[in-house]
Amino acid sequence: MQDANQNGIRKVVIVGGGSAGWICAAMASHYFHKTGVAVELIESEEIGTIGVGESTIPPFLQLIRSLGIDEQDFIQKTQASFKLAIRFENWRNKGETYYHPFGQIGGPIGRHEFYQCWLRAKANGHPSNLQDFAPATVMADQWKFIPPVRAQKSLLSGANYALHIDAKLVAQYLRDFAEARGVKRTEGIVTDVVSRPDGFVERVIMKNGTEVSGDLFIDCSGFRALLIGKTLDEEYRDWSDVLMCDRAVVAQTENVKDPHPYTVAQAQDAGWRWRIPLQHRAGNGYVFCSKYLSEDEAAATLLSQIEGEVLLGPNFIPFKTGMRKRLFRNNVVAIGLAGGFIEPLESTALHLIYRGMDFLLRYFPDKDFDPGLAAEYNRRMTMDYEEIRDFIVLHYVTTQRDDTPFWRDYQAVVPPESLRERLELFRASGLLRDGVDDMFRAPSWQSVMEGMGVRPRRYQQLVDAVPYAVIQQTLDQSAPILKAQVAALPSHGEFLAEHCPAAPFQRSA
Repeated sequence: MQDANQNGIRKVVIVGGGSAGWICAAMASHYFHKTGVAVELIESEEIGTIGVGESTIPPFLQLIRSLGIDEQDFIQKTQASFKLAIRFENWRNKGETYYHPFGQIGGPIGRHEFYQCWLRAKANGHPSNLQDFAPATVMADQWKFIPPVRAQKSLLSGANYALHIDAKLVAQYLRDFAEARGVKRTEGIVTDVVSRPDGFVERVIMKNGTEVSGDLFIDCSGFRALLIGKTLDEEYRDWSDVLMCDRAVVAQTENVKDPHPYTVAQAQDAGWRWRIPLQHRAGNGYVFCSKYLSEDEAAATLLSQIEGEVLLGPNFIPFKTGMRKRLFRNNVVAIGLAGGFIEPLESTALHLIYRGMDFLLRYFPDKDFDPGLAAEYNRRMTMDYEEIRDFIVLHYVTTQRDDTPFWRDYQAVVPPESLRERLELFRASGLLRDGVDDMFRAPSWQSVMEGMGVRPRRYQQLVDAVPYAVIQQTLDQSAPILKAQVAALPSHGEFLAEHCPAAPFQRSA
């Protein structure tokens, strides 16, 4: 058995830096440490990183922790702030707001799911809102924050959180982490790819003539998709029929007040606008559909609505929503924008990078590249992409807005069959289809469904086993207690200043 790894991968080449490249490099350096696997990353200072993925979801913190990175140090050095939820404005109708919180909503009543008990209460005329029982929402709405681990014996312990980050600072942080663990960084632009007769990539050639060979290549070259697209010509599955936005205009602004602990996602006439507050600045963007709005009009709209002096931008990012039919083909694995793109409405871009590398480590091949490993990798990643696609399409196709051509046209969009089936099941009695290792759990679907006005026709009959007086008393008591516990907390800005103030920020010229 001692020679079992003679056929093992000895050299991993990552083509491209940015968030995708350095997340992959950091994970590879951590898990391949002292195994004899060399990791080399090729990137060029000439090619700018898009740096839009500045809002994360809770699994991103699992990544940081799994690498042994100190969370406080990471927050301080990446100018991060906390994120408890996404605040959706004007999505169902103009003037309406709802939250998609992280963590739990309420807790079981007896043996029964809180949401089903709440549905029964609503059927009996109870005046509460679902989010009255979501600790992350109540904190977010009051601009308060405390990590749930510091509130173990209170209702606040059910909350969860993610981070708002500076994508370029995160890439730099993870670069330092990876290089300290042996990753070799090579500066240069890849201009040519040399393949073997069987279609596997043998080496890449850079503009200056340098050649880099490897056993396994990770394509993190962004929308350029040098390996998976230009070399292997892997088919792209276009989802723009259900996700019509195809452009983003982005700008960075000064902070004019303390950062709020949520991402703003405000629906606009032809898409939606985000605001992501960090400790040193805010990120802003307008994701829109060029069929309904020109780039000049989109930029003017964004600049008219943002707060604070513009520090950078506006810059435009064209995109096509979808994914490669296969992300793992031959000895190439596409991770990040090279493999696919789904608009950042639910902050999933960095998560898909982490998942892509996590699954690669799980189904790691040897030099024979057993096709069964690639097939399972592609199946699992396709499930993730499709789950995210469906969750984001949900926000659009359940709108009641008909005030602009964009929103009127969305009324006629036919959702993917998988989403139609989810909606039918949910509308019947509030049930959710469980997937394998789903990213969005029941509270996420319930929050967006309720926020968009999709409520089940009935609650599950088994809930009738609980005396209604017990349900009513639980709701009547827990909402005021939660509200009072939140009122006693420090503000988000105060918590940041006391526990993880950002390192002094040197603004680049």
